[in-house]
Amino acid sequence: MSCGLERQTHRRDVHARVRVRVWGSSVITRSGNRTVGLKGTGLSGFMSFPKDQQNAKEDVTVKVEEEDASIPQPKSSDPSGAIVQPKTEKDTTPLVPTSRRRKLLKVEYDEDEEADLVKTEPPDWKRQLGYIREMRKSRDAPVDSMGAKKCCDTEAPAQVKRFQVLVSLMLSSQTKDQVTAAAMQRLRAHGCTAENMNNTDDETLGKLIYPVGFWRTKVKYLKQTSSMLLQEYGGDIPASVEGLVRLPGVGPKMAHLAMDIAWDQVSGIGVDTHVHRISNRLGWVRKPTKNPEQTRKALEEWLPRELWSEINWLLVGFGQQVCLPVSPLCSMCLNQNICPSAHQDSPSKKPKAGSPRPAKNSTTSRVKLETGQESPVQENKEDEVS
Repeated sequence: MSCGLERQTHRRDVHARVRVRVWGSSVITRSGNRTVGLKGTGLSGFMSFPKDQQNAKEDVTVKVEEEDASIPQPKSSDPSGAIVQPKTEKDTTPLVPTSRRRKLLKVEYDEDEEADLVKTEPPDWKRQLGYIREMRKSRDAPVDSMGAKKCCDTEAPAQVKRFQVLVSLMLSSQTKDQVTAAAMQRLRAHGCTAENMNNTDDETLGKLIYPVGFWRTKVKYLKQTSSMLLQEYGGDIPASVEGLVRLPGVGPKMAHLAMDIAWDQVSGIGVDTHVHRISNRLGWVRKPTKNPEQTRKALEEWLPRELWSEINWLLVGFGQQVCLPVSPLCSMCLNQNICPSAHQDSPSKKPKAGSPRPAKNSTTSRVKLETGQESPVQENKEDEVS
């Protein structure tokens, strides 16, 4: 009885000393053979190599992978204590497990996002543009004679002319060209330079620019802008869009127009309420835009760059004469057969003779804000000079 227990204890000690279980690496047994653990291959136990084949097997590499738990290995032993490997059938599993292939990721876009990536030209835009040029060939719209190009003093030094172009653009916001041109004439007679504007008091400056829209706010913008130009640019205006939009009261539309008119550089499309409205009516934007800035980005995606300078004055004059904000004259437009918005906003019938019409000097009008929203305002009601 005691002899059997001693023999079992002896076997356990021999096993602990002789065989070290290193999973995924080779071990030399007491008999001199090399055993290689086959982890992750589906085989259990060890493979033994005789001494004379050990050098030949040095190049054998086994990829080791980490596992949380080890796999128990079946074993048997003879009475002498030597380890005997179990006889198993021939296994065709490769020694080195094949690595798993990663699945390729497929990037998919929504329909709207995919359409944004494709820059397509709107249909019939060339015909529409040709007809607008035909209707604008007389160049008799208010913008042609009283726009920012016509408001500056052509005899003044280049620096002064650039400053006057910027001032006229600042005054033209939400103001008719006739009112802006009259205000610029008074400012030029007073002395429209950055230094003189900075030295003029607010009350005097307000009387000079009245009745432009939001004249009180524009007085503050003109004084602040003049001060910045004197301190940072020596009285001149910046020669970049980034520098222009830093000025109080100057937005992207004014900046792009100032670069075109004052510096003769095309940096972008100047989009005001007319360009914004007409581009949506003609279908020149993929989907309706909410404000002029969205319209500018949409137009610049497909409109050839050589047309960026022309498109502003072309559409502004067209919007002043034919494609009006309210009741556009679609029956007089050459694009009425190819315009998707033709006759939708215009009256279906001409007013009969003797029918009441709104007075020309009506104090209430609709002002199209740059955000694309219409709001009724009382012209010059709140902006009266005290």
